[in-house]
Amino acid sequence: MRGAAIWVLLAALALPALAAAQTPEPPPPPPAAEEEAAEPAEEEPPPAAEPAAEPAPEAAPATADLPAEPPPPRENGSRERSLPRLDVYFPEGDLDFRLSRLVNKVFFEGQVKYNFIDGDISAFLRYRYYGLERTLQFAVFDAIEFPDIEDFTDDFDRVRGLLLLTEWPYDANHRSFLLGELDRLSNNKEGLESQNNRTNTYLRLGYQIGTPDDARSNAIVGETRARQERLFTAFRDLGPGKLGLTGALTYGFNFGWGDFDYAKAEFEALKRFDVTQRSFVIGRLHGGSFLRKQLLARGEDLGEFERYSIPLSEFFRLDGREYLKGVKERLRGTEQLHTTWEYFVPWFLNAHHDFLKLDWQNWYWVLYTGAGTVGFDREVYTDISQYVPDVGVGFESSFQLRRKYTFFLSGIVAQALKGDGGMEARISVKSYR
Repeated sequence: MRGAAIWVLLAALALPALAAAQTPEPPPPPPAAEEEAAEPAEEEPPPAAEPAAEPAPEAAPATADLPAEPPPPRENGSRERSLPRLDVYFPEGDLDFRLSRLVNKVFFEGQVKYNFIDGDISAFLRYRYYGLERTLQFAVFDAIEFPDIEDFTDDFDRVRGLLLLTEWPYDANHRSFLLGELDRLSNNKEGLESQNNRTNTYLRLGYQIGTPDDARSNAIVGETRARQERLFTAFRDLGPGKLGLTGALTYGFNFGWGDFDYAKAEFEALKRFDVTQRSFVIGRLHGGSFLRKQLLARGEDLGEFERYSIPLSEFFRLDGREYLKGVKERLRGTEQLHTTWEYFVPWFLNAHHDFLKLDWQNWYWVLYTGAGTVGFDREVYTDISQYVPDVGVGFESSFQLRRKYTFFLSGIVAQALKGDGGMEARISVKSYR
């Protein structure tokens, strides 16, 4: 089982380089693009997955933002042959490595996610074509997950699949999406016959205003399994009025190859409020509901997550880096609503502080709070006693190593004010060359 995932891993890393070697180098960028690339990384937003012919969105003031991901560096106007990216998450023990290359209008990317504590491994291979009127992405993946290491079991969940994602950008701030995905599910767990050797086939229609570079919002309308998880939202060109909106409808059908029957709606709203010239607040509101959820014939004899014709991965959750950061217990359901608020106060910006042989350039202190609810009935929305409040304090920073490698370091200590769990400490390190 793990051997198959490793073969996919090797293919993910080898095929982009092989395809790039057989394709001639694209022409050098025009002078205007070179001038833009010469600006400091702190003043330039991350590159958006938009056609090159579209105008770039208006950037927020550089003095009040920490870039979540700088543009690819260029040396003497030349393009880097490959773009390696590495994310490490603690205490989960997750490692996310990506190796990508842009050749003419085709983007090749291999990705491996590995959890060196539980042994989970996922491999992805993507091909993305950037056209003037639309962007096409084809991806194949193989992911296997094991229970927590303290459970001492060989149980596993495996998903193999492929997807086709089409994006239609109308301008810099408006775009629509259509996703078709086929997932093959398997496991060796007793009592999960409804999830074993089954196929989840679904279509997703989405629309987005602003937020072209926000991984959480993009996961709602597109690929969800391989997204880059972020603790905070320090830098984003949110859209007109510093507001971003994303919504999607997903329909899983049980005819043809499909074995599940469900329909769900999901949305997210982002808003930035400038408190001073250097400090600001970013608020998120996320919600989701299953418009259709079919009960299985043996529903009364099954667990809560096994009663419905819904894959386990499609249920909404309340815990994790992208939701309520202080919630330790695994909270899932078919109805979910939560909000988070992050207040960024800069310690220093666009500076050069040498510490531990590193060049520290930006540092924000972050005050965090949130609240949310999740369950299997829509009454959870109006039952105030079901909401879980959450508070925490953290930081977001960027530094360089040898002025060639850029790193982004984030951390938070948070605690849910309801339940039996203690404090949760989360750290993420992202590298970019």
